[in-house]
Amino acid sequence: MSVEKTLFAFAGVMVMLTSLLAMYHNPLWTWATVFVGFNMFQSVFTGICPPGWLMKKFGMKTESELATQN
Repeated sequence: MSVEKTLFAFAGVMVMLTSLLAMYHNPLWTWATVFVGFNMFQSVFTGICPPGWLMKKFGMKTESELATQN
């Protein structure tokens, strides 16, 4: 799986998890959901994505790297 697909999956899981925590545990978990959304939004313009950097550091490949590999 590529970094890009993993990032979408990770963001989706985090949004669902923090939304459930906000509903059933404490409404302040909503701020974590806002943070995930803001991070996705700003990464479009800046290219800065800390989870993506970690995934690359752990050896995951991007879509373009996987395409040139075959």
